Amino acid sequence: MGCVYVVGLGPGGKADMTYAAMAAMEKSDVLCGYGVYIDLVRPLFPGKEVLSTPMTREVERCRLALEAAEAGKTVAMVCSGDAGVYGMASLVCELAPSYPGAEVEIVCGVTAALSGAAVLGAPLSHDFAVISLSDLLTPRQTIEKRLLLAAEGDFCIALYNPASRTRKDHLRGACDLLLRYKAPSTLCGWVRSIGRSGQQSRILTLAELREEQLDMFCTAFIGSAATKLVAGKLVTPRGYENRQALG
Repeated sequence: MGCVYVVGLGPGGKADMTYAAMAAMEKSDVLCGYGVYIDLVRPLFPGKEVLSTPMTREVERCRLALEAAEAGKTVAMVCSGDAGVYGMASLVCELAPSYPGAEVEIVCGVTAALSGAAVLGAPLSHDFAVISLSDLLTPRQTIEKRLLLAAEGDFCIALYNPASRTRKDHLRGACDLLLRYKAPSTLCGWVRSIGRSGQQSRILTLAELREEQLDMFCTAFIGSAATKLVAGKLVTPRGYENRQALG
């Protein structure tokens, strides 16, 4: 019986990968994944067999991995960030019952909400929501409802997939929804190419974020009413100072 490790690579650099992720890929016979992610790890493991499919062919990719495992091989299905956050973990688990000869193990990684937040400071130190603006798999009405509810609850929000070539207006529309409950002066930030060459970031207000031209390589962060700027860092207080004051 073979095994599929569904591996989160984090931002993509070796320094940001967990020991568990590196160990899973080291013991695997096959690396499987979208081409961009395969390119991140292929230099670390030269000579390993590679299985890859283009974007939008995720089901085929997962089946290839499970078929290889059922044939007795150990496969690392690699994803950026964490495999269980907008990654392949759920799809592999859904398909796995059709491949009883393949075991599945999920290997967590560092998702963009966490790695991007670290670049900006500590914007997610209190309750937060993670929402993708991509409507390829989720109806736009559902995304809009989630944005409104998160804003009404004054959650800090990490926005994945804020824009693309075919969704240039989605970030602006999302900000318009958030502005129904959040002040235009709410502190926000974005990070592009987290942990990779050419990394960029900016701290700005929600009103300014509405006018930004971001892309699929960006993660945006919207603060709560409590989020503030401290020595150039975006910080959402946890509340320790309030507890000490009361004590």
